[in-house]
Amino acid sequence: MKKIILIFSLIVVFSACKNEEKTTKEETAKEETTKEIVDASYKTFGKEIVANDALNTASMAEHYEAMKVGDSIDAKMTAKVNEVCKSKGCWMKLDLANGEEVMVKFKDYGFFMPKDIEGKEVIINGKAYVKEVSVDEQRHYAEDGGESAEAIAAITEPKRTYSFEADGVLLKE
Repeated sequence: MKKIILIFSLIVVFSACKNEEKTTKEETAKEETTKEIVDASYKTFGKEIVANDALNTASMAEHYEAMKVGDSIDAKMTAKVNEVCKSKGCWMKLDLANGEEVMVKFKDYGFFMPKDIEGKEVIINGKAYVKEVSVDEQRHYAEDGGESAEAIAAITEPKRTYSFEADGVLLKE
């Protein structure tokens, strides 16, 4: 009798585990399908990332305001592109909710963005940091951005900027 109860118990345990495994596989397949649908509306640049959990510009602006020069945090954010390097697409400036901009460069110069994406929405993933930009670097960016000689010459002081080193970008299509 004990053997029968033991065998019956083992059958119940194994069948329960098998059903749980089947449910888990079904849930995983459903999650992957949902991810593909969400990510299908984005074009990927650099490291493959997902659109979930990205901060909005207001939240990211609060993080930047609390940071000092030299501070950095891992972040993912959604923002609108204000400007892109007209030379190669090697940097872009994103709009923050507080009227500030974020200067985005790409990790290890590993990828570039299309030069015609101003006004489009992107999701960037990587490191957010605050730095002081030298006069020479500001002038270089102004030149890449197509600024006039007078505007470039007017840059005379270093400036505290919000920066971001992106390892992956999603461009909303």
